[in-house]
Amino acid sequence: MRLSQALEDYLKVIYVLEADGEKATTTAIAQALDVSNASVTNMLKKLAGMNLIVHESYKGAELSPAGKKVALEILRHHRLLELYLKEVMGYSWDEVHDEAEKLEHHISEQFEDRIAELLNHPTHDPHGDPIPSKDGVMPEKATLALHDAELNTLYVVGRVKDQNPELLRYLEKQGVLPGVELTIVEKAPFDGPVAISLAGQVLSIGFAIAQDIFLIQPNQQ
Repeated sequence: MRLSQALEDYLKVIYVLEADGEKATTTAIAQALDVSNASVTNMLKKLAGMNLIVHESYKGAELSPAGKKVALEILRHHRLLELYLKEVMGYSWDEVHDEAEKLEHHISEQFEDRIAELLNHPTHDPHGDPIPSKDGVMPEKATLALHDAELNTLYVVGRVKDQNPELLRYLEKQGVLPGVELTIVEKAPFDGPVAISLAGQVLSIGFAIAQDIFLIQPNQQ
């Protein structure tokens, strides 16, 4: 059964919320998709009726195995497209998310396979988000937020949240990109900025931004 783009978007958002350790509540889904709570409620009832989610009022939605399979397939399309747009077509990393959103529902499995082969079967997209494998296995993702990391310890930028193009442009200008090594040299109290040493310079990263940058240990690359 072929699902509508809207249904696929809901399943993808629920998966991402669950993967980030958040509950897929009506409000959280509405904010992610920029729709009304009433629209979310109606759509969740539809998805539950199709056995793609389990939904209880006030407890949020959880994907069923069938719903998770669909979500992983759409995420695979999206993240492969992001990497293809950047590496092959020359898009910047702040542009690829919106373009991939438009294309992810329309590519065939054959096209997906060709992209994966062309890119040598990548495991992560330009922002460091993991790309599900063809059989639905999700690689590990960076989960240690910059503001939670230890002082004077060498880390590698593993992942940056990709929803804010302006933030991505700012971080690129500062050199804060996936794969770059950094050390935290100071953390101001009371949700103050984090000072990092990167490429021989010290940068100050605001607390809000530090929540969207995730690190890994060098041996995890």
